[in-house]
Amino acid sequence: MKQVLQALVTATTALAVMAAPTAATAASKEADRVELQRRLDDVVAAGAVGALVEVRDEHGVWRGTSGLAELNTTRAVPVHSRFRAGSITKTFTATVVLQLVAEGRLRLDDPVEAWLPGAVPDGHRITVRHLLNHTSGLYDYLRTLPMPPSPEFLTNRWRTWTPDELVARAVANPPTSDPPGSTFAYSNTGYLLLGQIVEQVTGRSYGEEIERRIIRPLRMHSTSLPGTSPRIPGPHPHGYVPITQDGDLLDYTQMNPTVMGAGGEIISTTTDLNRFFAALLNERLLPGHLLDEMTTPAVQGKTYGLGLAWRDTTCGTRIYGHDGDALTYQSWSFSTQDTHHQVTVALTPDFRSDLDDAVDTLLDKAFCG
Repeated sequence: MKQVLQALVTATTALAVMAAPTAATAASKEADRVELQRRLDDVVAAGAVGALVEVRDEHGVWRGTSGLAELNTTRAVPVHSRFRAGSITKTFTATVVLQLVAEGRLRLDDPVEAWLPGAVPDGHRITVRHLLNHTSGLYDYLRTLPMPPSPEFLTNRWRTWTPDELVARAVANPPTSDPPGSTFAYSNTGYLLLGQIVEQVTGRSYGEEIERRIIRPLRMHSTSLPGTSPRIPGPHPHGYVPITQDGDLLDYTQMNPTVMGAGGEIISTTTDLNRFFAALLNERLLPGHLLDEMTTPAVQGKTYGLGLAWRDTTCGTRIYGHDGDALTYQSWSFSTQDTHHQVTVALTPDFRSDLDDAVDTLLDKAFCG
């Protein structure tokens, strides 16, 4: 009987020792998630109608939402919301371009003139690489378009733009730098041209190639390139633009996305974007030497390569990804290089203030703990 009691005591002690770290881990996880939710709430308090986030880390996957899906309602933001991801589209377009390079169908040093004769002045000096890393010197066409609260902005809401129209607006302005390759200057014009080059190389639109090469293989079922369709399919928060100097907001959720094209039209979710960047950084979409090209600075001291950006958090962790501004939706998707930590944030701004600082604080919390 004594031996049995001793065995029971030993077993009970062992279970207690085993349970203690488990309980501590669970408490740590719960505290971490509570703090992440607080930081997300801070983003809304700083000037967002609604916001959502997906974090993937050592604790697993956590999804949070804050604020409203639609003004003048009590509807919460759907946790699996779709949203316009803006310039995160550039990383998709760049990945397709680099896949064509890997296949030997395109070279980074090919001049634009070789694929799009007469499209831009000095096209013989501007290369595919220059378009990818924003050193082409081409003026950003978005700077030529009216923006809210200008009344003219609203007249373009349903307009279908062609890349040729938008590029023509850009090249009517002098280059921002010369020679090509010497200066980093973010330009959406370059990605319109890359979309056209993809079509010239493959005989299919850049949207079809992104769908065929990335979206379907990765089973990103909630990601799409809408073309001329103004709708966002599936659950989504509403997006707004200011229409008066006083900041009165107009629901601008539906709009013709051709104005963003190959540099910004994609619709996605936090889950799908985390899946995409994990596949990219794990070399499932590109061979290692081309991923290295993506992560090489365009110009010394800059933090942008070939369609991929990076930043260092306050704790010194380097994260890779891209941010996106589709006017009514803003998003950030970043990952550590080993993809063990990933964060995607999306929000609908109310334009009361710049939300970058609040989002940076959230990212730091998610990556640094």
